[in-house]
Amino acid sequence: MELWYTEEHSPYVRFSIKVDRHLYAKQSKYQRIDVMNSYEFGTFLTLDGCMMLTEKDEFIYHDMIVHVPMATNPKIKKVLVIGGGDGGTVRELIRYEGIKHIDLVEIDEMVVEACRLHLMQTACGLDDPRVHIFYEDGLRYIRHIEGEYDLIIVDSTDPFGPGEGLFTKEFYGNCYKALKEDGILVNQHESPYYQMHANSLRKAHEKIVSFFPITKLYSAHIPTYPSGHWLFGFASKKYDPIKDLDAQAWNELGIETQYYNTEVHRGSFAMPNYVKKLLK
Repeated sequence: MELWYTEEHSPYVRFSIKVDRHLYAKQSKYQRIDVMNSYEFGTFLTLDGCMMLTEKDEFIYHDMIVHVPMATNPKIKKVLVIGGGDGGTVRELIRYEGIKHIDLVEIDEMVVEACRLHLMQTACGLDDPRVHIFYEDGLRYIRHIEGEYDLIIVDSTDPFGPGEGLFTKEFYGNCYKALKEDGILVNQHESPYYQMHANSLRKAHEKIVSFFPITKLYSAHIPTYPSGHWLFGFASKKYDPIKDLDAQAWNELGIETQYYNTEVHRGSFAMPNYVKKLLK
């Protein structure tokens, strides 16, 4: 008998991966958590049936959500990660010696448990002494913080279920307040291709623009995400990710990456016309 994982990318499009073994299956207070091993993509994590990461292509997502803001301001010292219980974002952050403190706020402790058991490729940095894990709602956590972080990375699920509150105007306003005067906010911004994701993208972008003086979108190709065309949001009180890119300083750090480089950094902010039209 063949076992296949299938995700609905739209009412008319489905994406399937042939599964070798089902490694982990639990229902937490918040969501269904599954870890499976596949022939093509290695071990992968799904939440409520939606793909979160695979061993084969997770480096693209985590490179782009971390190194773009870090190359824009290599002097970042204190970071807040909201979501990201798989640990991939933290794994990339701890490669920077200049970062002194990382707070990880993950609502579901069982996501971390599953990844510690089966996805140490991403969870390997969670025990770094600079990392402090809080198991609580990111929306509630950030409400009472002011001027504390250099960088906030919102490594969230899609804008429904446990991640729904991380796409609200209240949340983005609280992120603005929690950042220092030169702070940067980066978030996963959905796909512009299928209608459901595109609508979420546009609404989130409108809310962020209402708070931050500098806002831009950038993209990466992630094969296992809906349509493969995935966007990230960059917002800052001070830094422009193109004009202020410190390519020399970043390259001198000698960080070896599989996807990101400073040429990709510049090019990733070029948006195709259909995305520009969507944002209007």
